[in-house]
Order: sequence, then structure tokens, then C-alpha cells
Amino acid sequence: MNEAMRAGMLEATRLIRARGLAEATVTIQRTLRGIVVPDAAADSPGSTTDAPIEGTFRVIDPDSLPSPGSADVREGRAYGPPTSFRTPWRPHRRGYSEPASRPAPAPDRACDVVPGGRFLTGSYTNQAGARTYKLYIPSGYHGQTLPLVVMLHGCTQTPDDFAAGTRMNVLAEEHQCFVLYPAQAPAANGSKCWNWFNAADQRRDQGEPSIIAGITRRIIGTYPVDARRVYVAGLSAGGAMAAIMGMTYTDLYAAVGIHSGLPYAVAHDLPSALTAMKEGGPTPGRQRDAGVPGAERCSPVVPTIVFHGDRDTKVHPRNGDQVIAQWTTINARDGAHNKARVDPQVTVRRGQVPDGHAYTRAIYHDASGQAILEQWSVHGAGHAWSGGSSSGSYTDPKGPDAAKEMIRFFYEHPRREAAERT
Repeated sequence: MNEAMRAGMLEATRLIRARGLAEATVTIQRTLRGIVVPDAAADSPGSTTDAPIEGTFRVIDPDSLPSPGSADVREGRAYGPPTSFRTPWRPHRRGYSEPASRPAPAPDRACDVVPGGRFLTGSYTNQAGARTYKLYIPSGYHGQTLPLVVMLHGCTQTPDDFAAGTRMNVLAEEHQCFVLYPAQAPAANGSKCWNWFNAADQRRDQGEPSIIAGITRRIIGTYPVDARRVYVAGLSAGGAMAAIMGMTYTDLYAAVGIHSGLPYAVAHDLPSALTAMKEGGPTPGRQRDAGVPGAERCSPVVPTIVFHGDRDTKVHPRNGDQVIAQWTTINARDGAHNKARVDPQVTVRRGQVPDGHAYTRAIYHDASGQAILEQWSVHGAGHAWSGGSSSGSYTDPKGPDAAKEMIRFFYEHPRREAAERT
């Protein structure tokens, strides 16, 4: 990176805290056009900023971040820890991280493993790269066929930490299912974010989607998984990647859960990612590519459940609305023989968690009366897993239990035709 480019990216980073995302985005655009900007590091040697947002250029070294007890702490979810310009930088091919609000999880955070249950570690490699994963096998498994839930963590999180925060392993014991936790590699993203904003990682049989699908198929081929009941869910960057998996692998996943995430392909580079996170992505009619590359043209979008806090300052709550709008738009355009191609009928219900958050739940029904979409808006909640356990990172125990509701929604939506077991 030349000095002009470096100065421009540093100035954009400073502006995120000082003046907001809009001015930072303008600075990035000016820098990419070759317009010289002031040297932010020279002007403000001691200033701090919210996010190390160097796109595909650089990423902050996680080891040099402030300690969890300091004023500047990093979040474990989707888009970038705070730091100062004095923080050492290191080159990174896919650097992207998320703004922070809570300390990062301990690397070996304990998670729920019931006596008799097993939490196994494995690895998978294909032409797009290699990733490790963990698989939870409930204590009640004795060779019978079980559903499979794939869980995609947020930035800086690990499978153990994500399992602890969502308590999905406890639900696996109650409902008898396998739970698979693919792990993002630090070599692919320094903050361990899934690279949902890269165009190369938004297509079927390419990039990270091919790796996640490959791990899923390996588990299906190794254990007696019910191919009609394979599901995928994620938080923040993981939620955005879950949306990608649901759009591009409709033959593999029966339903999708998106928590504090973004719609499919609303970003293809750093500026568009920042805009989508701050303001919400483009409406379905304005998307650069409303279709789904690599997917069957007439494949219906799978049933989806969406959770989002209405006080989320990291990923704008409008993104939850746009996930629903995108789903209905693609079905209306592509689903010539799909019952969901007409505008769904919506039922709205409101509730309150005792001593916790109120929420609004919108249920969308297709022409046959089947509930095909759910949207939960958690009032007063920020960028955190609703109803999660404080034993994991980046959770809000005062919200409705997102993991429990996702399992309930998933079990209501088996595939009508079993996916091919590969």
C-alpha cells in the first residue's frame, strides 16, 4: 500500500469515531480515486477509533488490543474492535472486523457438555481452503437418525464460546440433534469473521460457502443425519453467512436462522459493507444482483427466522426487515410454482420476557397457511444473542430465547424432499 492510500485509510478510521460513518465512507472513496487526504496519524497521534476497517488491506493484530478491563475493548461478533493509531498493524489479505462493546471471549471458554455427550473436533479441506469444526453429539445418541443444526459464530468467537453463549448444546440434549460449529480461520480473517462481504464468498461451490457446505455434507455422510432436517443459523457476520448458505444451498438446508445479520449479497466490498451495516442494505429492487449466483433459477428460498435488537448500533435493525423483503422478492420472481410467490399474510404478536425485554413477533404465512417466515424484533436489545447465557460472550439474557425459538421453527420445517446425501 502506498503512503497516500495508507494516510487515507487511517483518516477514514479516525472519522468513524469523530464524525460518523458517512464522512469515513466519503474519505475512502476519495482515497480510492487518488485524492490526497490529511495524514491522520500525524495530526492526531493519540486519538482512538472504533474499528480497524482496512477492508482487504490490513487488520489489527488481536494480540495488541487493549485488555478487557480497559476503556477500549473488542467485541466478539461481527465488525471491529476499537484501538488507537499507535496499535501495530500487520498485512492481511481479508482484513475485516467489527466495532466493539464487550471483552473478547477467553480462547478456551467452557461450554455445555452433558455427561455422556461428546464435543468432537475435526477439520475439512477443499479447493477453497481448510477449516476446523466442532460437532456436538448428544448423550441420547445411540445410532439413530437425528437432525443437524449448523451454527456460524461471530467475529473473534470460537465454537466453544458460541456454544456456551447460545446454549445450543443443551437444546441438542433436549431435542436430540447434532450441532455443528464450523470455525473461521485467523488466516482467512484476522478477527475470525466469516467473509460475508466478499463477492467471492457469496456464491455456491466457491469460497467459504463451499467449505461450510462441505463440512455439512461430511457430517451427513459420516453420521445418520436426517437429510430432511438440516439447518443453518448464525450471529452477525455468521448470520450474514447463514443468509448466504440459505440462498445458495436450498437443496441442503431446510431452514435458516439469522441473528443480527444482513441480507444476501448487500455488500461486495468495504464501502458497501460499511453502508449496509450502518444504514441497512439496498432494497431488493436496487440490489446489484437480485438473483442468486450458482443456485437453481427456480429454487425457492428456504423458510427463515430472523432475530434483531431494535437498539443495535453495529448492524442497523433495518437489515432484519430487508432479509424478509429479500426473501419475498426472490420467491415472487423465481418461484413460478411456489406457493410463497404471492404476498404472504402476516400475523403480529407482542410479548414481554419477565424482568426482560419486550418483543414483536411477525409470522408470515404462504397461500396454504404454512408459516414460512418469522421476524422477532427485540425492543431495547443491542447487538447480542437474545436470551443467551452469560457464560458465553456477546449475549443478552433479558431477551426471548433465540436458540429455543430457532429450534422450534426448524423442527416445524423439514424439507419436503430429502437432499442428496453426498
